[in-house]
Amino acid sequence: MSQAAVRALHGLIDMHTHSGPSPFPRRFLHHEAARDGWDRLGMRAMVAKSHHHNTVMDILAQADRLTDVPTQVFGGIALNSMVGGINPHAVRMCLNMGGKVVWFPTISSGRHIECHPEGGDFPTATIPLTLERIDVVTPGGDLTAATREVLSIIRESGAVLNGGHMYPEYIRRVFQEANELGMRRLVISHPNFVIGAEPQLCDEYVRMGAFIEHEIGMYRPGLGDALFPVETLMEWISRHGPDHVVLASDLGQRNQPPPVDAWIATADALLDLGLPEKDLQQMVVHNPAYLLQLDV
Repeated sequence: MSQAAVRALHGLIDMHTHSGPSPFPRRFLHHEAARDGWDRLGMRAMVAKSHHHNTVMDILAQADRLTDVPTQVFGGIALNSMVGGINPHAVRMCLNMGGKVVWFPTISSGRHIECHPEGGDFPTATIPLTLERIDVVTPGGDLTAATREVLSIIRESGAVLNGGHMYPEYIRRVFQEANELGMRRLVISHPNFVIGAEPQLCDEYVRMGAFIEHEIGMYRPGLGDALFPVETLMEWISRHGPDHVVLASDLGQRNQPPPVDAWIATADALLDLGLPEKDLQQMVVHNPAYLLQLDV
């Protein structure tokens, strides 16, 4: 790892970590992921994501193991069928207990189900699960009442609204409503994976104040099969600029490399391609700190 990468990654904040427990096989628990991130990169914070449940409860249960880890660990909730879909009660509880991110439907979204019918090309759960498609719009194209209520709850708490794995036009509709409510902490994850949001549409998301989150686990040069070459990530960054981009790992799966390994490999590759060190730090430290309100 180059010294430039060491400097840029120190204090990083990973907004998208798939540590455990989870119905999907995971490499480690949240406190173990935090420890590895702190010991190797001085990771300032991470957000634990599950497609199936409110991760705040996990973090509170692991509190005794986190007391000697300086990394702050936050949770959130993904609005899939396992938590009742677009469930204002579940969202309110999660955020009132310290949750920082609300992901709109991921594995329960119509778009995800189309891309991964019956879970194909996705981790196999360790227990039987039932999955129901969750939509945010009515047959007439309006946002559902529950969706509007959830947006109001997110606005009141100042939490991050993430578009999940929904159709790009659904994400646009939700972001438009969020904009009208004055919400400014909006994120769309991996637009070129599952979601299929074209760069031109992402331009529109950025104009709404959204951050485009790219997952370094999908690039990770030198660490086995990757979905995309790192040059593709550089193109996305160049298009929207470091002020509007967040990098996150999307790692923690048992069969994938540790997040820290992918951070190091991808950071070095981006710097080798000419990305300024300050731009990398903007995307991994400053932008996530704004989203999680860590510098307020």
